[in-house]
Amino acid sequence: MVSSHSPAAGKRSDSIGNEAPSSGGEKQESIDKTVKPYSTFSKSSKRWIVFFIALAGFFSPLSAKIYFPSLNYLAHDLNVSLELINLTITAYLVCQGIVPAIVGDMADTAGRRPVYIVAFIVYLAANIGLALQNSYPALLILRILQSSGSSGTIALAMSVVADLTPPHERGQYVGAALCGPNTAPSLGPVLGGVLAERASWRWIFWFLAILSGLCLLLIIAFLLETARKFVGNGSIQPTGINRSLISYMAKSKEDQPAQEVTQPRLRVPNPISCLRIVFHKDTALVLVANAVFYMNYSCMQASLSPLLMNIYDLNALQVGLAYLPYGIACGVASFLVGQSSHNEVAVTESAVAHPVPGKVMNDDYKKTAAAVGFTVDKTKGDDLANFPIEKARLRSIWYFVSVSTACTIGYGWTLQARTVCNTLIVDLHPDSPATASASVSIVRCSVAAIGVSILQFILDGLGPGWTFTLFGGLGAATAPMLWAEWRWGMQWRNERLQKGIERNGERRPEVNDEL
Repeated sequence: MVSSHSPAAGKRSDSIGNEAPSSGGEKQESIDKTVKPYSTFSKSSKRWIVFFIALAGFFSPLSAKIYFPSLNYLAHDLNVSLELINLTITAYLVCQGIVPAIVGDMADTAGRRPVYIVAFIVYLAANIGLALQNSYPALLILRILQSSGSSGTIALAMSVVADLTPPHERGQYVGAALCGPNTAPSLGPVLGGVLAERASWRWIFWFLAILSGLCLLLIIAFLLETARKFVGNGSIQPTGINRSLISYMAKSKEDQPAQEVTQPRLRVPNPISCLRIVFHKDTALVLVANAVFYMNYSCMQASLSPLLMNIYDLNALQVGLAYLPYGIACGVASFLVGQSSHNEVAVTESAVAHPVPGKVMNDDYKKTAAAVGFTVDKTKGDDLANFPIEKARLRSIWYFVSVSTACTIGYGWTLQARTVCNTLIVDLHPDSPATASASVSIVRCSVAAIGVSILQFILDGLGPGWTFTLFGGLGAATAPMLWAEWRWGMQWRNERLQKGIERNGERRPEVNDEL
């Protein structure tokens, strides 16, 4: 149990640049009091927050995959065809694409904590209902409700990371936050197979209800509000539901009158804002490339089970176990792609002791900054107006695309490319990271749904070899898109920002597009 004096309690600075010490006697870096730092959250607080959002993001892909081993049982017990049961999968995927657009806009106006709490209450209620239902209409409606509760958590995670971290160290936290969502798809079939075989399909939903209930309690008690419209750089104390339960209970300087902040007015969520992002030149190419990677990821997963059953005559539980190596590779890849080889920005104490070498996002950022003569501001974060963030984020993606294309079974490498694209989308829209992340979900889920829907036809017509040669070719086709973003992305970004400022009647400082 985390006490009120632990890092999870979210010690913030009681004045700009003077951060409260954490419980472990953690030595805090001295910050120039004349400069407002990007974030006053301690490193330990950041780690706890990232742990919670990674855990929350675990449920959406877990719920989708844990369901698969129970399909035949559900069809038998509810006396419906397998085709009708498959419609519940389609409904779940449709919600995965739509809901993040609504959740992202809500998180930008109401804050991250309230949206997480509401989402998990909906998800918990849906799982209890699924465990108790006895009819197909109830199953369909409750699966839609279940997806609605969990599908926005990954977009929320990306927005929380953007709140906490400046661009030069954002990559490592994105990788850590995606460890949960990226390992869940391999664990889902195993857990679902065991529960369906040894207990019943109802216990799949009871298991999800119990696990999500525990996660909801942790979020209510410990998750700190990070939305910069509510807490600034972390030095402003939130109020009401935006404040964690443990901070209410803690007797500390946080009980002193907090700095006032003008909070955004609550309004009806506007999912159209995500669609606007989709059609920006500097965003569209990254979204399409990311969607292709996700489609490959989804089609490889969807094809693995029937191929193993048909070729090797494996049962459901054995096929579920075959997903485990894939999940391990995904988790390791998502962590390492954002991990820095420098001790001062390591995610864990283990990484400090054993830094990870290689081409990763944080190092790419620093090398790009050095190449263009840009000074990285580690205190208040960088103004990206004159920094080629596109070149920094895409500096090493060519390695990932090449390996993913050549080795279609290299799932971990495909996942590395996806992590880079997700981070760049947030960098391109720093004022609305949740909405930007939601646009990723809209495009990638739509493309993945199309790919999965025609996958079996392609397998039947071409066979596994040529099918995945085709998918590898689609992965290679993203390289020109990403090169165009790398070459002209900064120019397109500045044109987009200039148009927005001109519409608002403001003047924007001159920027250098030749970097």
